[in-house]
Amino acid sequence: MTINFNAAKVLVLGDVMLDTYYLGSTQRISPEAPVPVVNIHSVEKRPGGAANVALNIAALGGEVRLVSVTGDDPSAGDVEAELHAAGVMTDFLKLDYIQTIVKQRILSQNQQLLRLDFEQPLQLSTQEPIRQKFQQHLDWANIVVLSDYAKGVLRPNVRLFIEAARAKNIPILVDPKHHDLSFYRGATLLTPNFKEFKAAVGDVLNESDLIEKGRQCLHDGDFSAILVTRGAEGMTLLEKERPEYYLPARGREVFDVTGAGDTVIATIAAALAVNYPLTTAVEFGNAAAGIVIGKVGTATLRVQELQQAIHGDRDHHSGVVDEDTLMLRLQEARARGKKIVFTNGCFDVLHAMHVEYLTLARQQGDCLIVAVNDDASITRLKGPGRPVNKAEHRMAVLAGLQAVDWVISMSDDTPNRLLTALRPDVLAKGGDYGLEGVVGADIVTAYGGKVVVLGGVVDGVKSTAIIERLKQLKG
Repeated sequence: MTINFNAAKVLVLGDVMLDTYYLGSTQRISPEAPVPVVNIHSVEKRPGGAANVALNIAALGGEVRLVSVTGDDPSAGDVEAELHAAGVMTDFLKLDYIQTIVKQRILSQNQQLLRLDFEQPLQLSTQEPIRQKFQQHLDWANIVVLSDYAKGVLRPNVRLFIEAARAKNIPILVDPKHHDLSFYRGATLLTPNFKEFKAAVGDVLNESDLIEKGRQCLHDGDFSAILVTRGAEGMTLLEKERPEYYLPARGREVFDVTGAGDTVIATIAAALAVNYPLTTAVEFGNAAAGIVIGKVGTATLRVQELQQAIHGDRDHHSGVVDEDTLMLRLQEARARGKKIVFTNGCFDVLHAMHVEYLTLARQQGDCLIVAVNDDASITRLKGPGRPVNKAEHRMAVLAGLQAVDWVISMSDDTPNRLLTALRPDVLAKGGDYGLEGVVGADIVTAYGGKVVVLGGVVDGVKSTAIIERLKQLKG
């Protein structure tokens, strides 16, 4: 089954913020106080809160519109710019008397050292302007997500929005923060985490106690379903007049749980919007959470990652791959600290020197990518009559070599686009030329990668000479 969310039209309303990450290295303690000194080498700005929900939906391929309240300031502009670049349509009520919420995090070696919050209470004199914006987009949407971070956009009367969506028979998903879950009365699905659930119902003694108290919440709030997300303990879905449904957590090394709840509700919303059953949508959300906690900071995932997590890796981890699959393989390899080597060529007639060259290239790191010119590009480069062997045959032979991890087709005459996208640690080439003669060397060195020329190893035997010899024998 291929997962496709392209028909999803999701309207998101909620609190928006700007997450700023200062990334650097830590090698010493400050002489001024017993704190680490972080040498900042890069700064990343990412949409947070409801904006992260919208970003996740867009990354999965769904259409999304985001309604919110922000300040009329550069931070709101940064959020909008990132969202628009991702294809999210925004409709912000910008107020000059408030400041857009900003959260600054300082990280070193994927560890968060400090967080700074810049925010002030948002007290709208009336919800009418934001209600009107929300109402304008309702006819377009096939599902609504209310992302409540308790910053004021949905307060004091969230039921205005719930009732408006219900009047049009549009499902409403809510990521709640209010201690009384009945505050969201009438919503289709609530997705509290375990801490939020306990704040609403009191201590939870065991699984049966969770189910009993959850069903009472269903009744009190007139909800169709509640999904309690429980971190390492998995998720529990409760629906009216249906048995409870438990999903164990997906095993994954945890780097950062920031924004995981956003990803869960975004994935469920996208799935419900294209008519997947609720249990299937929740399975998607559970798999999505397992992916994003392996990333740093507020993060999104692509539908290809979700597809792999849901259906498993049906193909071998090595071999001939497309670009999307290769990106996933690289992400997994890098998470394990692997060093990636890249090389490219025609490999029209594979011979012993090719095997030696690829073996030496593989020794430059832990994993080797071989990009192979497709048939059209070889004809452009070598002239009529080439290639001798079709691309699929050349790639299959290369994939069978012990030194090669992944083989990918290359339609361009140069590897420049692939190098920019894949960012290997090492670019390896065989030949007698210097570094200046390696195509793509400037790209790799610019981001801190290494370029290695493996001497004249490929020149000991020439494919062209082999082809000419075969022609002579045939004559």
